[in-house]
Amino acid sequence: MLFNSFEFALFLPIVFVLYWYVLKTSIKAQNVFLLVASYVFYGWWDWRFLSLIIISSTIDFIAGKQIQKSTSNYKKKVFLWLSICTNLGFLGCFKYFNFFSESFANLIESVGFQTNTYSLNVILPVGISFYTFQTMSYTIDVYKGKMKASENVIAFFAYVSFFPQLVAGPIERAKNLLPQFRSKREFTYDKGADGVRLILWGLFKKVVIADNCALVVNQVFANYDSLSGLELVVGAVFFAIQIYGDFSGYSDIAIGTAKLLGFELMTNFKTPYFSRDIGEFWRRWHISLSTWFRDYVYIPLGGSKVSQSRVILNTFVIFIISGFWHGANWTFILWGVLNAFYFLPLVLSGKNRKNLDTVAQGKFLPSIKEFLQMASTFTLTCIAWVLFRSKNMNEAIGFFDSFFKNEFIASWKIEFSSGIFLVIIFWIVMEWISREKENISVFIGDIKKPFMRKVVYAAMVLLIALAGNFNDLEFIYFQF
Repeated sequence: MLFNSFEFALFLPIVFVLYWYVLKTSIKAQNVFLLVASYVFYGWWDWRFLSLIIISSTIDFIAGKQIQKSTSNYKKKVFLWLSICTNLGFLGCFKYFNFFSESFANLIESVGFQTNTYSLNVILPVGISFYTFQTMSYTIDVYKGKMKASENVIAFFAYVSFFPQLVAGPIERAKNLLPQFRSKREFTYDKGADGVRLILWGLFKKVVIADNCALVVNQVFANYDSLSGLELVVGAVFFAIQIYGDFSGYSDIAIGTAKLLGFELMTNFKTPYFSRDIGEFWRRWHISLSTWFRDYVYIPLGGSKVSQSRVILNTFVIFIISGFWHGANWTFILWGVLNAFYFLPLVLSGKNRKNLDTVAQGKFLPSIKEFLQMASTFTLTCIAWVLFRSKNMNEAIGFFDSFFKNEFIASWKIEFSSGIFLVIIFWIVMEWISREKENISVFIGDIKKPFMRKVVYAAMVLLIALAGNFNDLEFIYFQF
């Protein structure tokens, strides 16, 4: 079920009314209802994939309890690895088997031998990379003694399948989200208003910004060999805007929906395109995944507190795994490698945590230096996004080759409405003036004059109604 669909527009109010007005006296009843609602939400795509979530939830629930009660370190490790292998096994089977099979066959053929390629004719389950990482973090935290194993099977299953963030995050930690299923939730006007504002802003970013940019991006990447260099630049920039509007829009809707149900999810994006270096960008982009890899991969490897050669190795490992997490394609791996090269000079010079504050803090405009830093970081990011967007390496190479070979300025071939620039400007202005707040909803809520708040609401509603692309386009990160 898509957040930007008519079905979800009916689903959410029904869930809200039953949850707060029929089941509000019982936490257990609310949790059972959320579990059922989440399974309905996910099963809307393909009910057969519910079996994967149920199996993963069952194994991780049992593993967590066994790890906690066991006095044997060997037994604890057995159940930890049972959880990890099950979750990674699902990923390997559905997401990576064909990639490894084809890559191995190509390698064998490149040295002169013939081989048969074995592939699985399976559909990638929506959101599998998100909920498997979420459940793995639970058993790892129980094993490390950072939290106690859950004794409430309904609460745990509801935590794993919680529909607002099930399909594309944020990837929540059990120690943050799971306790919220065990405590009484209270609905307040402020929390409800905050949730609605986030949903509205997320919907605006998805259907007005991302889905309209997609119309341009699709033209450019489908015809890159015949377009001018300037048109290719426009395509790369528009994809950067599209993927941010699409993914952060999903996160906003997810966080807002959770607020309507009395839950708090972690912030997943904090104006990443206003970053002054790549290190700051990765602290502001897909925060839940970046911190997951930091805590469960980078730090266990030694992080930056090891020899310089190990720091280099750890940096490449973390970014290559991050790229591979996004998809079974060499373009994603190369995207990770490129970002590692971007990041490496910062970590080796000890400047990767230089920009921890917000750019132009307390000022209306950035300095010339800050502007140039943001522009250079955005440029590097756009170059990497070309790899991310390309279907394969041939397309990625062809895109860059056309940029250098074709005329930079020639007759304009791509079609789009000039109105898209107006909504992009509105979006950039709103992001900039709210950059020091936790999110856009807090900024709007802090506007003291009710009239001005209503103007902002009206602008978003009108733009969604008049400029929104309502073709039920899937969110980009559903494929991951």
